[in-house]
Amino acid sequence: MIFQFKTVATRFGRLASLAVLLCAMWPAQFAQAQDSQTVESVIDELDHAAKGFHSVSGDVERTKVTVVVNDHSTESGQIFVRRDDKMRIELTKPDVRTILRNGDTLWVYVPKTKRLEEYNLGKQKGLVDQLLLLGLDSSGGDLKKHYLLTVLSEPTLDGKKTVLLELTPKDEKIRNQIARIHLWIDTSNWLALQQKFFETGSEDYFIIHYSNLVRNLKLPDSKFKQDWPKDVHRIKPQG
Repeated sequence: MIFQFKTVATRFGRLASLAVLLCAMWPAQFAQAQDSQTVESVIDELDHAAKGFHSVSGDVERTKVTVVVNDHSTESGQIFVRRDDKMRIELTKPDVRTILRNGDTLWVYVPKTKRLEEYNLGKQKGLVDQLLLLGLDSSGGDLKKHYLLTVLSEPTLDGKKTVLLELTPKDEKIRNQIARIHLWIDTSNWLALQQKFFETGSEDYFIIHYSNLVRNLKLPDSKFKQDWPKDVHRIKPQG
């Protein structure tokens, strides 16, 4: 969904990595109980929820796992998303950082170094959104369009009933970085509760976990304001 990303050769690679690291229904062929979810029923529920979506806010935690050395690194903060292409992530632990999205532009600000990176999403905006807002501002139709979907199970997570989906990206550019995604959807509000991204070509993965999500609170324009100090060091990374 940005937090820390690898340098890649193309502009899309950089933007996709940024979105992925922020920073998530396939035809089930096995027998299911009478009240079990199917790909079709999940898509319908997500489409219904998306029609009434205006905003969402809550807590977010991202854990990067490097399997070979058994390294776990975690950072956390708050996320605010508005339907009109606005998003703000305020990371507070272990280091303070702000990720701000407004339309086609995304900024990453590090107060400690006063470094401000600016990214123009441009033509890759749609592809980036597939990862950046996965399960938060995604309709069922969007998921079906961009991923091969499978229902894996209906586990309980954080005491909540969920549908666990596996998503395989249809876009080759995304598959070059992310092989597949596991997405836990809270069936009480049809928002993402957790995402697990499996990196292509390795056993490494990262998990993004959401909590205390609240839908459709009024989020003022000031929440998405560029409120950087005047003496920031502005950088526009190139492809």
